[in-house]
Amino acid sequence: MDAGHSPSLLTINSGSSSLKFALFTVQNPKPPKHLYRGEITAIGGDGRFHVRDSHGALLQTRRVTFSDHQQALQQLMVWLSEETASSELLGIGHRIVHGGCRFQQPVHITEEVLVYLQSLSALAPNHQPPCLLGITTLQRLRLPQIACFDTAFHHHRPSVEQRFALPAWPELDEVHRYGFHGLSFEYIAKTLADHLGSDADGRVIVAHLGHGASLCALRERRSVATTMTFTPLDGIPMGTRCGSIDPAVVLYLLQQGMTAERISDLLYFQSGLLGISGESGDMATLLQSASIPARQAVEQFVHHTVRAIGSLAAALGGVDALIFTAGIGEHAAPIRAAIGDGCKWLDLHLDDEANRLGRTCISRDDSAVSAWIITTDEEQMIAEHSLRILNRHAQHQR
Repeated sequence: MDAGHSPSLLTINSGSSSLKFALFTVQNPKPPKHLYRGEITAIGGDGRFHVRDSHGALLQTRRVTFSDHQQALQQLMVWLSEETASSELLGIGHRIVHGGCRFQQPVHITEEVLVYLQSLSALAPNHQPPCLLGITTLQRLRLPQIACFDTAFHHHRPSVEQRFALPAWPELDEVHRYGFHGLSFEYIAKTLADHLGSDADGRVIVAHLGHGASLCALRERRSVATTMTFTPLDGIPMGTRCGSIDPAVVLYLLQQGMTAERISDLLYFQSGLLGISGESGDMATLLQSASIPARQAVEQFVHHTVRAIGSLAAALGGVDALIFTAGIGEHAAPIRAAIGDGCKWLDLHLDDEANRLGRTCISRDDSAVSAWIITTDEEQMIAEHSLRILNRHAQHQR
């Protein structure tokens, strides 16, 4: 599996218990091109290490047990050094969930940048810390590292979509409706014309449905509204996250004697599909379960996704296309079918066979709203942003 003599770029996408990575070949001025992509799953338990080539063929899969993201990254770098020894690594791009008020564009990571990003860890406790651990772990390589932010894509939304109804107090300076999954939404927006043609600039809702889930309304392929706000906790129910909740619930639990740490653990890690079902936060597992709580969890997920689509349709003044993406959106035909049934009031009608087979276009010819399955690629966006920063840095050094 020799990557050749061309320069390369590594992307890292750290989840709460997983680590996705991709290696790209760099051939300026062309976009970075995949060489390998892979994932380390179930970090902290019995996981697997997968690697696929640029055509999607499985090159390696093996059982692994890593105690934390640092150990997983160290082993990943060992694998890279062995398998791509003749490739020159130019830099490393990271998906960073929260950029706060300061960062609306990808940036070269300095100590000052890192300190600010660490200050935002409480706003994304199951994502920001492992992201930043990845950066500090790889500093020993003395390679340029670039931060690409999930919040950046939503920065140009109308101000009414970014404000909370709160006073202008200094301690509330960082409190905004940021929005997340921006790298995924950006990739979908970039590729929409390949599928929708001229309709790509119309009123489009993208449903990024996975363990973490949010929806985004696009007009002219720019974010207009989205379901997540200050943190990735808000919006529809997710794998282990509660989604939208009355803030007075938190005040009530504090009054009942629960600590802030216990409440955070409850809302981020014990709620959502897992909390309702008492069984699992994994949609595929719940769809196979015969239990009533599992069915209730699925119904909750579908119901609130449909409600969110209605809200975003209102923000757009109608809807022309609905895009399903991410793990559930791309692979769970029963969930897409149920959401489609809930959106018949929009004159959306799915083609049952196309949906079952997972075709790209899954709406009927007589549907006023077209429906699509488009595979997202956050790593491609990270690579393109990172290469742009590296090229800019190289030009400044000339």
